[in-house]
Amino acid sequence: MAPALLFFGIFGIGPVLGVFGLSFTDWRGLGDPVWTGLDNWRALPQDQAVTGGLRLSLILTALCWATQTPMALIFGVWAAGRQRFRAVVGAVYFMPLLLSGAAIALLWGALLDPNFGLAADIGPFVGVPDGNFLGDRNLALYVIVAVILWQWMPFHMLLYQAAARQIPRSLYEAAMIDGAGRAQMFFRITVPQLKHTIVASSVLIVVGAMTFFETVFLITGGGPGTATRILPLHMYIQAFRAFEMGYASAIAVVLVVLGFGLALVTIWVSGYSRMTSQREGAS
Repeated sequence: MAPALLFFGIFGIGPVLGVFGLSFTDWRGLGDPVWTGLDNWRALPQDQAVTGGLRLSLILTALCWATQTPMALIFGVWAAGRQRFRAVVGAVYFMPLLLSGAAIALLWGALLDPNFGLAADIGPFVGVPDGNFLGDRNLALYVIVAVILWQWMPFHMLLYQAAARQIPRSLYEAAMIDGAGRAQMFFRITVPQLKHTIVASSVLIVVGAMTFFETVFLITGGGPGTATRILPLHMYIQAFRAFEMGYASAIAVVLVVLGFGLALVTIWVSGYSRMTSQREGAS
């Protein structure tokens, strides 16, 4: 226990405290940081890029949760069954997990290029005649959400698949004897039995969505305009283009606090502390 706490303190808590300290300084990346007190924190509410980025990050997080959770739950439960060719389909579907975030972003950036990508052929059929999905301010963020869904849904699907296989078959057999249909068994047996997994998956989605960076950076660069300039991307621009390390540190602290707060809210809303297993003999 002690080595784990020491490791977490050095590599987990230590960097956060270091960034928190830098948020009270003016530092260009070279030389010694200059103490400026609360100047960076006072500037945050006045920066429209921060408030706009925060709004986009919250929208992105909500959309990621709303799309990934139901789809991963349904496909995960399906993959836990004994359907024909399930293993083959599952192996193909999990392929995005083998690719890095940068590779996926470059792949989708090429596919969505209106000049030589598939977007030019698909666009006319879905109401975008020129196929320029990423150039439309009203569509760009939703395209990013779709790419993130494609990238990360297999991971959460894997969680649900593993959890669904632990549900006792006796529950379904008893329900079938009572005349329950597939929908009734799904909502009254499967979903309640997976509630712990739903909470864990939701926390991972919320925290992960608050830190997405490379996908947006490589596909849209925050554009068109500021339509996809989420808060982590604004933090990067302030740190490594404007060289305002102190100000970027203040934004980083906001992201840490926000991600931690959203995770706690997710756990609290789900009533995790009151959850108990319905399996016989389980505590």
